Amino acid sequence: MDEFPRTTVGGQSISRMIIGTNWFLGYSHTSAAKDKFIKSYQTRERLADIITVFLERGVDAIMGMPVPMLRDAIHDAEDRVGRPVYTILTPHVNMLPGGPPETEPEVVFDQCKAMGATFCFPHSCIVDALVDRLHGVIRDIDRYTSLVRERDMIPGLSTHLPVTMSIADKTGADVETYIQLYNAVGFLMPIEVDWAMRLIHAAKKPVMTIKPMAAGRLHPLVGFTFVWNTLRDQDMVTVGTTTADEARECIDISMDLLSRRMPDYELQATRSKRELM
Repeated sequence: MDEFPRTTVGGQSISRMIIGTNWFLGYSHTSAAKDKFIKSYQTRERLADIITVFLERGVDAIMGMPVPMLRDAIHDAEDRVGRPVYTILTPHVNMLPGGPPETEPEVVFDQCKAMGATFCFPHSCIVDALVDRLHGVIRDIDRYTSLVRERDMIPGLSTHLPVTMSIADKTGADVETYIQLYNAVGFLMPIEVDWAMRLIHAAKKPVMTIKPMAAGRLHPLVGFTFVWNTLRDQDMVTVGTTTADEARECIDISMDLLSRRMPDYELQATRSKRELM
């Protein structure tokens, strides 16, 4: 069975597909009811089943938060398959003095290292608050990247603002990659899709794109056809799934598209399509 194509970020080889975790941890971008369903449905065993499917096909990177259930599920999948998962953590940290002691940057980055993170980027809610568009700088970014480097993790920027990549490149920020929104309908994106595409292509570092299916608003075939045909070979796509079967479908569709093959997967069977069969 074919292994998923790979890229290199900060000297580390990882798969171009990244396992997303919003559909593991309860962030549906749909409704409170959907979030509640995800949280009630997912267990350590179910998460390990999904991660195992990805890992068996060479998708060996995962993006998320430092959550114990996720950590344990990753370890379970690694034990089953016998190969490592490269973890990309996007934690929340205090930006100002006087915050909760447990979210001081040093404490949080220590936790990420203990969880086995290869990459560590403050979440976009932190980074985007530090972007100073007037002066063209990302305030305090050197402090965070230094703390990440000191713990032998690879720093990057998680952002929902395309301008963050441009500012980081212009100022020489010590980062190896960027997390950036990218999908065919512009879901959550602050600028037009074609502008986002141009900025990703201009970025000096590989880009980890997120929301390729617009949090379920796009059919997988449509979402993947767009991203895999408009990104560079070094860029990545983060894919969230709820079940192991969804993981298999996403991998198979993506592999066919990347190989310039007609995607061949089981279609949905409904009564209205009976005469088409």
